[in-house]
Amino acid sequence: MGKTVAHKLMESHLVDGKMEPGEEIALSIDQTLTQDATGTMVMLEFEAMQVPRVKTELSAQYVDHNLLQTDFRNADDHLFLRSACKKFGLWYSRPGNGVSHPVHMERFGIPGRTLLGSDSHTPAAGALGMLAMGAGGLEVALAMAGEPIYIRMPKIWGVKLTGKLPEWVSAKDVILEMLRRHGVDGGVGKIVEYYGPGLQDLSAMDRHVIANMGTELGATTTVFPSDEAVRKFLQAQGREEVWAEIRTDDAARYDEYEEIDLSQLEPLIALPSSPGNVVAVREVAGREIYQSYIGSSANPGLRDLAVAALIVEDRQVHDRVSFDINPASRQILENLVALGLLEKLIHAGARIHQAGCNGCIGMGQAPATGRISLRTVPRNFPGRSGTKEDQVYLCSPETAAASALTGVITDPRTLNRGYPRFEEPDSIRINRQMLVPPSDQPEAVELEKGPNIKPLPPFDPLPDRLEGPVLLKVGDDISTDEIMPAGARVLPYRSNIPAISKFVFSRVDETYYERAVAHQRQASFVVGGHNYGQGSSREHAALAPRYLGLRAVMAKSFARIHWQNLINFGILPLTFADPSDWDRIDPADVLVLADVRHAIQQGQAVKVANQTKGEEYQTAHSMSARQVARVQAGSLINVVRRKQRLPRPSSRD
Repeated sequence: MGKTVAHKLMESHLVDGKMEPGEEIALSIDQTLTQDATGTMVMLEFEAMQVPRVKTELSAQYVDHNLLQTDFRNADDHLFLRSACKKFGLWYSRPGNGVSHPVHMERFGIPGRTLLGSDSHTPAAGALGMLAMGAGGLEVALAMAGEPIYIRMPKIWGVKLTGKLPEWVSAKDVILEMLRRHGVDGGVGKIVEYYGPGLQDLSAMDRHVIANMGTELGATTTVFPSDEAVRKFLQAQGREEVWAEIRTDDAARYDEYEEIDLSQLEPLIALPSSPGNVVAVREVAGREIYQSYIGSSANPGLRDLAVAALIVEDRQVHDRVSFDINPASRQILENLVALGLLEKLIHAGARIHQAGCNGCIGMGQAPATGRISLRTVPRNFPGRSGTKEDQVYLCSPETAAASALTGVITDPRTLNRGYPRFEEPDSIRINRQMLVPPSDQPEAVELEKGPNIKPLPPFDPLPDRLEGPVLLKVGDDISTDEIMPAGARVLPYRSNIPAISKFVFSRVDETYYERAVAHQRQASFVVGGHNYGQGSSREHAALAPRYLGLRAVMAKSFARIHWQNLINFGILPLTFADPSDWDRIDPADVLVLADVRHAIQQGQAVKVANQTKGEEYQTAHSMSARQVARVQAGSLINVVRRKQRLPRPSSRD
């Protein structure tokens, strides 16, 4: 039987297990990617493992999230990351060089390789025919140390693309159509693989847009074939020698099928506050906007910004609109200058920001209270923009640029001008200078740790009995942005767990921290709905609650990466056998999990007694024996220390 691209990529990296849906498999990792919001913790974890140098083919650290230097914290951490890269053998992408995902594609991505990143949008590299997955920072640190990644074998979801995109419709509308059909959990437990004749007119960067936001479907990853479009991209980047053709065999079979006729798509838009809340632009046209924001990792290509520049050429954006241009890489910014496109944007009234994540992660560019912000970013979770009462809509560059001109949400097909086609030149400006190689004398490098970098807290093993209150009960689709907020106020504390823990669940319940501290030395619980922990891969959303005493989350279902992060830090992820039991538990109820170590080791059923109500609930876990051992040990860090016979840190360390 023929093989899909996904099967070929996994089979060539299979270390252990059977490639049957639901079975646990181990895959070797060729490359790793870290960004600064998660990377400082990864470097601290890697240092704790006492492995002198990374063992991957290539590892790269990007500074793209925490670019605002309003005090010493971010600046100090940039120096720490630079020193850690030189010492441990990673490439270092300097502040202002751009967002990790497009820069990695430009400089390091190789068809056929595996990539593990401490950023949930790492699957963007699937555009090059890579198997690229997001994971918690601790698992990325392990991959840097040469260890495989363990995952449940996903189903392979084949999406056949036919036809050709109409004018004013682009790659963003393709992934928004997938989200319109399937919502934010439609891809859970699946790899999305695109194939078919419709690929012919999608460039590598068009595919990047689709693969990047495949994360919002909850998918394990997204893959595309490595074909002529990928070869052309690598040729333009001066790296054609790394290209290899990887295609799906004619006789290949998928576990699930989907088909999209590209010619039937129209401009789409995701309404607040979920990427899955998608409608046609024409249905909401005319709503007044405050901001139009173009760029980010979800629309990072030269084409995305060039089309916007051509739409606003010789015009002025509406005087009420903040027209924010967020170049995804310094190289793209240089090419905008060289092609005369940046001038068109500036003349039209654009505000030009440095190459990085910026407003996408709440680092500046926050919109006005309650006013509509159109953005080409991947997410619009509540408050993620930096404004608590935000109204963020997700759309294509075409829709964002057209609306910037009119001051209202505008179907770009209604603009009184022709569609601005842009063909990227065969020869472009290339910038390698902002990438710093590892030191060839690592023993001479000293780690530069500023006062904001604190050691990892200790994590006690799982006790035989857990007893404590339910400190919080939440509904469906709670995101890691709501568990552990990002933004300019919070992210500077990413390497200081005691400090960042003060913000846990602050967007949901501002009293959570004070109540959690009161139970920090015993145990506490959180009750969640479906798809608990969707969104960012940031392990701080597990690490900080664990520091505050959280020992188990009972939910209807979990998002993949957060589920694994909970396990890595010794928090039990339990699912209700009867989802209606969610309704029977109230905040402040005292729960008891008796003989819990034995229960999770012997089977999947775990009884939860509600002492307050005199009730009992059946829960289950889907952890493997290896994962059970992590929870029992208190954290994956403790497992690694035991394996290497390293002493466990005390609370005084």
